[in-house]
Amino acid sequence: MAGRGKKRQFPTAYKLKAIKRVERGEGVLPVARELGISRKILHDWIKAWSADGPDGLNRKPGPKPGPRKLKPLATYDDKRSALARANARIAELERLVGRQQMDLDFFRQALRALERPAAQGKPVSASSKSSKP
Repeated sequence: MAGRGKKRQFPTAYKLKAIKRVERGEGVLPVARELGISRKILHDWIKAWSADGPDGLNRKPGPKPGPRKLKPLATYDDKRSALARANARIAELERLVGRQQMDLDFFRQALRALERPAAQGKPVSASSKSSKP
């Protein structure tokens, strides 16, 4: 492996040839392997080319110019509403579990009721048989 810390630099024409191969339908992985680069690097080149054209391929490494896109800090209300949503979801799931438990209990009792006569081996009485004329 090449010495760590020193990044390889590739000419723009080299990057462009790799991008065009992918655009023509070759897979990113085979192209990257053939060129001896990672898939991520090739994806980065494609993304930079799509966003900024040739200038995107010539950028220096490091932070890119322009305003930073920072996520706004979560406010107290956001945290509170997230907690309220979580509590509502927990209550909903607890109700669902309760309904399922009731169903299980019902079917367990019904199964026991069906198994009792068979286990006791009760003969069918003559009065319950239908008489044939």
